[in-house]
Amino acid sequence: MKESDKNLENLIDKMMAENTLQSPSADFTSNLMSQILVAEKAKIKPYKPLISTSMWIFIGTSIALLVLYNILFAGTETNLEIGKEYTDKITSIFSGIHISKNILYAFMIVPFMMLIQIGVLKNYFDKKYQL
Repeated sequence: MKESDKNLENLIDKMMAENTLQSPSADFTSNLMSQILVAEKAKIKPYKPLISTSMWIFIGTSIALLVLYNILFAGTETNLEIGKEYTDKITSIFSGIHISKNILYAFMIVPFMMLIQIGVLKNYFDKKYQL
C-alpha cells in the first residue's frame, strides 16, 4: 500500500510540475463586477401594483354611487317586489341551518384581520421594493 501511495504522489508531483499556474488578467475583477451589475440591472423590475389607481377610483366611485342610490331611492320603491319568489326559495332552503356563535364570530373577524394583514404586507413590500 505504501508503494502505490508513493507512485501516486510521484505522478501527481510530475503533473503539477508540467502545468503552470494560470492567473487572471489584471482587470479581471472589474470586468466581472461590471458584468454582474449589468445583469442585476436587467433583472430588477419596477414595482407595478396589481390594481391600478384608475381602477381603484372606478371601484370607489361605483361603491359610493350604489350607497348613495340606496340612501336616496330605497324608501320610494316599497311596493316593487323584484325577485320575491327567489328570496322566498333561498330563505326556505337556508331556514334549517343553524350557525354557532363561534362560526359567526369567525366570519365577522376573519375579513377584519385580512384587511389588517393586507395593510401590513403592503407597507412591507413598499419598503422592500422602494427605489
